[in-house]
Amino acid sequence: MSERPTRRGFATRPADAEQWIKAADTPPRNLVASNFTARLTIDITPDLRGRIKIVAFQRGVTVADMLRALLDREFPPTDGAPS
Repeated sequence: MSERPTRRGFATRPADAEQWIKAADTPPRNLVASNFTARLTIDITPDLRGRIKIVAFQRGVTVADMLRALLDREFPPTDGAPS
C-alpha cells in the first residue's frame, strides 16, 4: 500500500523561531500619521488611475502616500481638530 502524502497545513511554523519573533518588531512604513483607522474608496476611470500610478512611480512614492499628502494639503485641519 502506498504511503499518503504529507499535507501542509494552512499555516506552517517558521523554521527559525527567533527570526519569526523579531519580525513582528519591524516598524511600519513611513506614514504621515501612525494610526489610520478609516479607508476611503472612490470610483475613478482606469485612465486616471493609470496617470496617478505613473506620477507616484516617477516621484518614488506609493499611490497611498501621495494621495494622503494631497488630501492633507487640500483639507488642512481646522482649529482645535486633531490631524
